[in-house]
Amino acid sequence: MITWMQRHKKYLIITIWISTIAFVGAGFVGWGQYSYGDKAGAVAKVGNIEISMGELQKSYSALYNQYNKVFQGDFDEERAKSFGLKAQALKQLTNQALILNLAASYDLQITDAELLAEIKAQDYFFKDGLFNKDIYKEILSRNNLSIKDYEKDVKKELLIKKTLQLLPIKTNDNEAEIFNTIMKIADKINYEVLNNDQISVDTSDDALKPFWETRQQDFMGEVSYDISFIKQEKLSNSFDAAKINEYYNENKTHFKDKDGKVLPLADAQESILEELNAKATKDLALRTYIAYKKDKLTPELTSSTATVSASNNPFDTETLQKIAELSPTSPFLKPVLLNDEYYIFKLEKINSAKVKTFEEAKKDVLPLYVEETKREQLLKLAKDSVSTFNGKTTDFITSLSTENLDGLNKEQTNEFLIQLFSQQQKRGSITLKDGKVVLYNILEQKLLKKAENNQGDLIVKLKSTMFNDGLIKNLQNKYKTEIFIQGL
Repeated sequence: MITWMQRHKKYLIITIWISTIAFVGAGFVGWGQYSYGDKAGAVAKVGNIEISMGELQKSYSALYNQYNKVFQGDFDEERAKSFGLKAQALKQLTNQALILNLAASYDLQITDAELLAEIKAQDYFFKDGLFNKDIYKEILSRNNLSIKDYEKDVKKELLIKKTLQLLPIKTNDNEAEIFNTIMKIADKINYEVLNNDQISVDTSDDALKPFWETRQQDFMGEVSYDISFIKQEKLSNSFDAAKINEYYNENKTHFKDKDGKVLPLADAQESILEELNAKATKDLALRTYIAYKKDKLTPELTSSTATVSASNNPFDTETLQKIAELSPTSPFLKPVLLNDEYYIFKLEKINSAKVKTFEEAKKDVLPLYVEETKREQLLKLAKDSVSTFNGKTTDFITSLSTENLDGLNKEQTNEFLIQLFSQQQKRGSITLKDGKVVLYNILEQKLLKKAENNQGDLIVKLKSTMFNDGLIKNLQNKYKTEIFIQGL
């Protein structure tokens, strides 16, 4: 059957790698050194669309969670760094932006009716089989998502889908016949799985230091911010009966019992005082903010100082992000509420990231050095062993076989089989995404009498992937992409 394969080589150039362009929509991530373009907070600009740091964080987190599931929880920041996960996240966002620019050129939009229909179709917002608005709000709140931001993301996803649907992918009988023939090819192979556990690495400073010296710019310290701030503690004022009564009459709907009924004034008294003091605290903080900006603080108001960064942050990640968006020409931040107290911040100085010394960078360099060295030595081992190895032998298998190969999980087996049936060599090696290397030797081949049915969907997915890749390349030539962030 090797001879048959060579004669029909033109059919085998089709790689059966079924995938689609992934468009994914929280936590503060240390992104390395970066500089901004013409708008503070933008990490990239594609055509007329800017990509924010918040979007990059969200995309990174979504990718991280996907990889963590594949690795069954055995995934960490060091592995994410070795996989270039931050660069992957940014690439996904720039691909999104390219499609959105195309959508804008055709004046495509998502209506409120389309948005509502999509949200009402998402069963995680259902109660008793129907969409429930309270469940919708509760789930978003529990995940620290505002309705506005969530619906903005849904609209963007729908707009991308609508744009791609303008370019439908169809199949014909000849394609189905070719695909069906390919699916009939079955191999009996001898194989061996090589992994990093078989490799030992010298981790002494003498071995590690030369690796660090060639990559010093990859190991930067943090950007930090010298700030001044004034803390406005929560007020506990007393209010007369007239003020309390007035506030109650204007805001009755704020004060309800567990059944949703408006509380009488007497029962709402404590909550009314709470809201009045919260409002008074906010008003005072805003007045302090204005005085701070005008350099007219009263003598009793004094500011404190601190240096904050991603690893030294006494506030919260959202506040640090807001501080990072300040500039010398716009150094003041409006009052930020933290634990019932308001903080008014002023940026004094931005401390740029500096290259770490070897000792400072050592703990970060070590896992990358081990990973890269093991990968290089594993590939060398594969090269030295491929012509002589003798491993395990399979029955006849196809590219769609579902039984896992020894030493590989389901995803790894699928990845290996997809690559195996696009190889031209009888004996060789295949490197998987997670770093494992599979040596193979095709012992025998045959054509099965029957192939899997219903290949039409697979053909559409395959053609869609090839088309989408071509579309992205075309749009990259049409819309200028500017990257403002460095160190990914």
